[in-house]
Amino acid sequence: MELLHTLFYFIVAIVFLVSCHEFGHFWVARKMGVKVLKFSIGFGKPLWTYQKDSNSTEYILAAIPLGGYVKMLDEREGKVSASELPLAFNQQPLLARTAIVIAGPIFNLILAIGLYWAVFMLGETGMRPIIAQPETASLAFNADFQTGDEIIAVNQQLTPTWREAISLIIAHASSDTSAVPVQIKTADFREITRSIQIPTELRANPQQLYKQLGLKLKSPELNPIIGKILPTGVAFKSGLQVNDVIISADNVLMQDWNQWVEYVQQHPAKPIELVIARNDVHMPLTITPESVLDKGKTIGKIGAGVFVPEAVLAAMQIHYSLPVGAAFIAACKKTAYFSSSTLTMIGKMFVGKASVENLSGPISIAQYAGKSAEMGLVHFLKFMAIISISLGVLNLLPIPMLDGGHLMFYAIEAIKGSPVLEATQAMFQQAGMLIMLSLMLFAMFLDIGRWFT
Repeated sequence: MELLHTLFYFIVAIVFLVSCHEFGHFWVARKMGVKVLKFSIGFGKPLWTYQKDSNSTEYILAAIPLGGYVKMLDEREGKVSASELPLAFNQQPLLARTAIVIAGPIFNLILAIGLYWAVFMLGETGMRPIIAQPETASLAFNADFQTGDEIIAVNQQLTPTWREAISLIIAHASSDTSAVPVQIKTADFREITRSIQIPTELRANPQQLYKQLGLKLKSPELNPIIGKILPTGVAFKSGLQVNDVIISADNVLMQDWNQWVEYVQQHPAKPIELVIARNDVHMPLTITPESVLDKGKTIGKIGAGVFVPEAVLAAMQIHYSLPVGAAFIAACKKTAYFSSSTLTMIGKMFVGKASVENLSGPISIAQYAGKSAEMGLVHFLKFMAIISISLGVLNLLPIPMLDGGHLMFYAIEAIKGSPVLEATQAMFQQAGMLIMLSLMLFAMFLDIGRWFT
């Protein structure tokens, strides 16, 4: 069921984003007076087709939903009658051809603005970005972050939730900057700015940067009461139940949930003799934590979560939304910011200053689609906005086979006053195809590696 869930939302996202991209080409081509022969979502065998008449566009939904295309009337792809020559793509002036090609990526960026606009108006509920004591010698520790500091902005961009704060810190730190300015509200309600110094070697590796940050969400002091049990975990198999209170472990009194978690982690594959309270009755129970590897260290886990009273949860969470006008401005800024960050990261990978581990293939994207959908509509919209930005930016790169490759040929044509020879274009198209195929295979190789690790 999980696989079907992941595949469903992956296909929904890809079909929606590809449709938007191809519609950009289609709509502008029609506006420029170019005859569009086919508008296809997907490749391979057609599953559904529609054509009003033999002189109209044929709409196709194909079997492989990993792309799409718009086929226009073009002398380079077949014979065109003299009466239809004015409708052929290759007969259009340079400016018209440029507009048609660039429309796809632009529509992806416009879609991202629309998605973020909806996100900001709908709002989201998240954890307040209040930090616990940073790990010793971490970047946050060195920047003098303290327990109870609430992150309110990163480089002047508001961070209402913990997820937003961490993602912005990582994104800003990855953009060749030596320091990230973080505006915070201290525990005594003073607003100040702390600066996180970013070592050069960490700017190219967001995963290592995240580990070195040392920022953790502040957890309230909670009683050791079981609030959730995984059906496949040790806790379930040992007989623990929701609402059980952990009184003691190996005759050590458990004062709070954090003490209990630390005790479990320190006893991987070792039996623990518990005394629990169930319906006000004390009873013994033995549990042996599962031994798991976490960040290179073996720890114990039992597959249980804490009970959080509603009042405590409400104090930890925040709902953040914006009115229509402010939401649109924020959406434009967010799209511009992530477009710039994506372009910067691509450039750093190209010159070897960023790890290729940042590449994601279809397997990773499918996993993100499924996970974001599980988290709710707002998270799924944010996921699609990020992918739409990636599609828009990537397609503008000057690589033959991509829209940016065509734009590169048009720029040369504008400079030299005549089109690039078709034979030369064909040679570069083959090279571009090889580059794109190699990147896709490499990204899938990385995906498979992540799957097993």
